[in-house]
Amino acid sequence: MTGGPAAPLKGKVALITGASSGIGAAAAQVFARQGAVVVLAARRGSRLSQLVDDLRRTGAEARYHVVDVRDGEEIRRVVDLTVQQYGSLDVAFNNAGAGIDKTPLHLIDDAAYELIMGTNARGTWNCLRYEIAAMLAGGGGAIVNTSSVGGLVASAAGAPYIASKHAVIGLTKAAAVEYAPHGIRVNAIAPGLTRSEMVEEWFALNPAGEKRAFASAPQARAADPQEVAEAAAWLCSDLASFVTGATLTVDGGRTAW
Repeated sequence: MTGGPAAPLKGKVALITGASSGIGAAAAQVFARQGAVVVLAARRGSRLSQLVDDLRRTGAEARYHVVDVRDGEEIRRVVDLTVQQYGSLDVAFNNAGAGIDKTPLHLIDDAAYELIMGTNARGTWNCLRYEIAAMLAGGGGAIVNTSSVGGLVASAAGAPYIASKHAVIGLTKAAAVEYAPHGIRVNAIAPGLTRSEMVEEWFALNPAGEKRAFASAPQARAADPQEVAEAAAWLCSDLASFVTGATLTVDGGRTAW
């Protein structure tokens, strides 16, 4: 049995949002290692600058832009600059997202709701419309949106997050159906508990909570960000050429229970 190509994203120009930490930063490394040119976008410029420097030292082609995905004009600018610089946009990983503290629905204020929905739902919408326009002009491409297990099942005290991640899956399915005839694939990933900086800090403060979290998944652990990034990279590559409109769970089996 032969494996897939050693560099399944070789020659692809990839835009990754939410790239300053966690899954996004891991994706920058995975995509670059698999041969892609990586354009990184997030709000924290200092983090992006360091990551790009690290990638360039490995021989990767990388650059970054400071953006807030809630602002459609900022996304349009990044997409336009990417196409001007590299000639196309082939791959996009829309990973920028915002979470919320465990707060009962009736106590969540408008500002918190707008932040979550604006980043997760509208942010994905903003990315999709400009990325798809560029890919239509370029003859096709592949897009992956980051949802969550919270986009598939509900949990208490996180209603805006749950709603926003369900919306990401809805946008993914709608875009996949509409643009499949144009050679554009659109999929989503639904990560479970992942060892982001925020999660690690919470584990350090709540060791009992960490044990409870692990008890809710058959593999009894959290994902490393790279494990999630590898799933996104596969969906973006031609190895997944007949996969569109799908939501790939990367959750250690949590939603299988």
